[in-house]
Amino acid sequence: MSFSFQRFWAIVLKEFIQMRRDRLTFGMMVGIPMIQLILFGFAINSNPKHLPTAVYAADNSPFSRTLVWALRNSSYFDITREAHSAAEIQTLLAENKIQFAVTVPVDFSRQLLRGEKPDLLIEADATDPSAVGYASATISALATSVLNRDLTGPNTHLRAGTPPFNLVAHQHYNPESITQYNIVPGLMGVMLTMTMIIITGLAITRERERGTMENLLSTPAHPGEVIVGKIVPYIMVGYVQVALILLASKFLFNVPFIGSVSLLVALVFPFIVANLAVGITFSTIAQNQLQAVQMAFFFFLPSLLLSGYMFPFRGMPDWAQDIGECLPLTHFLRIVRGILLKGNGLAECAPDLWPIALFVAVMLTIAVKRYRQTLD
Repeated sequence: MSFSFQRFWAIVLKEFIQMRRDRLTFGMMVGIPMIQLILFGFAINSNPKHLPTAVYAADNSPFSRTLVWALRNSSYFDITREAHSAAEIQTLLAENKIQFAVTVPVDFSRQLLRGEKPDLLIEADATDPSAVGYASATISALATSVLNRDLTGPNTHLRAGTPPFNLVAHQHYNPESITQYNIVPGLMGVMLTMTMIIITGLAITRERERGTMENLLSTPAHPGEVIVGKIVPYIMVGYVQVALILLASKFLFNVPFIGSVSLLVALVFPFIVANLAVGITFSTIAQNQLQAVQMAFFFFLPSLLLSGYMFPFRGMPDWAQDIGECLPLTHFLRIVRGILLKGNGLAECAPDLWPIALFVAVMLTIAVKRYRQTLD
């Protein structure tokens, strides 16, 4: 049979008509590329600036004040805290409230004027090595140029090609800047997000397509019972994935387990439930399994790019960080990296635990309401 342009054009028109009827699929075809364009064009930045920095100035001299103001005027550092002790610096770093800490020791100015080259301590949270690389390289040049402006008159001889101080840099939690220490623990959250949402996203839509939804709706089961009943089996699947990733992290990639593994296992639970709740919610909205998968990827893509897994979180603009703070993966990455690399306890994890719990409550509420509408 010869090729017929008329039959060919009829098939093309049929596909356009089906595409117009399936508005969700058409929206995904347009929405996902737009999200990628906006995120990669505006939000993603591999050279983060305006990093939160704490200063502990034990030497209250003109030189230390000049150094602090130079950091304030730099595009890389934002002085958000003025610490009062070295212990406070360690707490701020452990709780992920700062990225850098600058300590000006006692007698810094006296030793500087004597030409004794005092130490200037720079501490960084290096759990994400890419977030501190460029900024660390600028501190020495910045401090040298600023202090040279104050070394005038009889102190001009202290100016030299080398800095008039010793820059002591400590990269906490990952001193060798090993990428696997950052990527592998975070992969736990990424894999759970992807698999849990897709698997549960197909739960109710599969029932609807197979015609078994009517049987389920005819039972006296409460909507909450149905939803929780569909979630529980996949929680065990999620823990199997967690076990595999932890074993690979320990024995294949030699990731240090500084904190409590049992605490991590316990805090994985609300994160798994959060992703399962998203999948269940999508399954109550989608009309078929294809739409459920599309919605899952629509949620997964921003989670991957805005959570701080692939790119430094603090390198993104404020609006992108605000979106990222609403995603459970952002907070889980801080929890898992904090426990494994920093040795954080429950108190340090609590600020990132309650947003996940709030997310679970919101998504389950939406899922139950959508399920009630399906019953009606």
